[in-house]
Amino acid sequence: MNAHATESEALLTPSEVATLFRVDPKTVTRWAKAGKLSSIRTLGGHRRYRESEVRDLLNGIPQQRSDS
Repeated sequence: MNAHATESEALLTPSEVATLFRVDPKTVTRWAKAGKLSSIRTLGGHRRYRESEVRDLLNGIPQQRSDS
């Protein structure tokens, strides 16, 4: 993964994503574990989610994941 690409993109906390979808933050974590949403781990081990991916999912655009 290119670190420079993620530095410029806004990242959301599980709580912020949960608010957008009106679900519990633990549901967002389950989605990440199931592969429905990709997450980035901070140095402290916390999950963060790319805002663009979350917005696409919220708008119903299917994600094309590249596992490179």
